[in-house]
Amino acid sequence: MGSRDELQWTSMVASLVFAALVGISLIWASRSYGIPAFSRKYQTSCATCHTDFPELNDFGLAFKKNGFKFPKDDDFFVKEPPVMLGAKAQKDAFPKAIYPGEIPGSIPISFRYSGFASYNSKQPFVVGYLPRTDLFTPNTFTILSAGSMGQNISWWIDDDLSTGGSGAAGGLGDGYMKFNDLGHYIGLPKDTLNLRFGQFELDLPFTQARSINPSDYDIYDEAANAATGMGTTSNPLMFSAPQRGIEIGGYPNDGNFSWSVAVVDGNNDNPAARNSKDVYVNVWKQFNLERDPQSRNAVQAAGATGPRDHTSLRFGAFYYVGRNALNIGGTLYPDLPTIRDPFYRVGGDFRFKYRKFELYGLGMYGHDDNQLVTGETSNVLTAGPPVNFSGGFAQGEYWFYPWLIGIMRYDIVNSPMDYQSGVSESFTRNRFSPGVQLLLRANIKALFEYQRRWEAPVPGTSQYFRANGFVTGIDFVF
Repeated sequence: MGSRDELQWTSMVASLVFAALVGISLIWASRSYGIPAFSRKYQTSCATCHTDFPELNDFGLAFKKNGFKFPKDDDFFVKEPPVMLGAKAQKDAFPKAIYPGEIPGSIPISFRYSGFASYNSKQPFVVGYLPRTDLFTPNTFTILSAGSMGQNISWWIDDDLSTGGSGAAGGLGDGYMKFNDLGHYIGLPKDTLNLRFGQFELDLPFTQARSINPSDYDIYDEAANAATGMGTTSNPLMFSAPQRGIEIGGYPNDGNFSWSVAVVDGNNDNPAARNSKDVYVNVWKQFNLERDPQSRNAVQAAGATGPRDHTSLRFGAFYYVGRNALNIGGTLYPDLPTIRDPFYRVGGDFRFKYRKFELYGLGMYGHDDNQLVTGETSNVLTAGPPVNFSGGFAQGEYWFYPWLIGIMRYDIVNSPMDYQSGVSESFTRNRFSPGVQLLLRANIKALFEYQRRWEAPVPGTSQYFRANGFVTGIDFVF
């Protein structure tokens, strides 16, 4: 066994031992409880809506789709009555009176903290110095606010007050308002047509903003950039970042079918950088496989130990199209006009749930047109090699107990341009991420993840190294 392999094996063994020691200490932590805004409003556990927070179970998904209200008999379950903004008689007087509304009876604010410690493989100094251990960075403290204002209006706001350490700047994640069930006014089935606007994560098949994983999906972080000397393409779009825009969509048939269309700036959470807008479309169909008709038609199934998800199989597809703009006003090439490169992203996904087991995955292909700048004074544009990439992920989860979840995840990205830029040894890079998560309480979680990464080249040599690492941390909401 070579020295590099021995180092990787030693790092992995040390990581697993460290995980065991931390896990034992956390399991014996003192008993404590903390409940966020919705738990306060309904006086219920976080586990009512979450299997492994922030991942939603079937009931939690129905709660979210219903404008953060219980799918049935919401008024009966609310323990904090709302404040009425006007008399009910004003409905009959409208439009000669302000239509009555309501706001929550208490300020619907919650907080979330997450902090992770890492143990890293030794990397060559020429790549840059990386300490082997890093204790609880990033520390992220987030303020959350969400709720409903009346029958059909809801909102969500989350803002990272600090990330990465003391005084480090955070930023707005999602901040939107949503009008639910607009189709009701024109006779459409319930939840067929909804509208939301603001800054929000795209209606992705699997969320990144509220993922249970301590690291991003690699394909979501992929941006299209031409290697040096191989074109002008520099597209900032990443699925892992929120977008600013307007979305219409719906989920009729008790939520077993979903569709959405969004028009967005396409510059992530930054101000618009071009006049053209992008369009994103997502659609999926779920097949409920519960044998018992009563359970199958309920909002959520139930097992011997309480609520659980339906046994189901879901298939979906998504498409994103836009036109990137570079050199606006001749900022890059004074002798050339604005360079406009059409691009698209297309993919499919699946999700299978059966009792304590869940398997899901996604595949995506990205294509950007690309231009080459030639001529003696960089004043000629010719078609260049397109910037293409593909990849996806697959993740399996198994609940050994309601509070103990094992996870195995596989990420893969194939990008010739990244290879040309020296990111990886070959066109393809992949990552295996086994892990375990423990719900110490319904709102307190400890998690552990080992990441075995692809081989990356050592600059100036013919050698390669793997930036493997182990991450452990704590995540809680209150």
